[in-house]
Amino acid sequence: HVQLVESGGGSVQPGGSLRLSCVVAGRTFSRYAMGWFRQAPGKEREFVAGISWSRGSTSYTDFVKGRFTISRDVTKNTGYLQMNSLKPEDTAVYYCAGGYSYSDYRSYDSWGQGTQVTVSS
Repeated sequence: HVQLVESGGGSVQPGGSLRLSCVVAGRTFSRYAMGWFRQAPGKEREFVAGISWSRGSTSYTDFVKGRFTISRDVTKNTGYLQMNSLKPEDTAVYYCAGGYSYSDYRSYDSWGQGTQVTVSS
């Protein structure tokens, strides 16, 4: 089990930006990948983006390509999700996750507590 702590959520107008952070508690990140998922009210949790912790390779779901950027700073044990051109449909609770394959949503098994993102005018 890996302890993950998200921050950076909030309310923003359509077209705005937010950056989410995910800090890995402890000395090392005992997973190969970090991912971001989201869950909107009444919907299932869905994969947003993933990154290989060692190599930095990335994967995105189609609906965020070109708008969101996942990154990590291994020296700080922290991952990030930069979200630009936000839309109302991006409104959800965003979760950071640790897993074994950055592009396989089924490989994630450790979860943060979530941070709310609300996009509204």
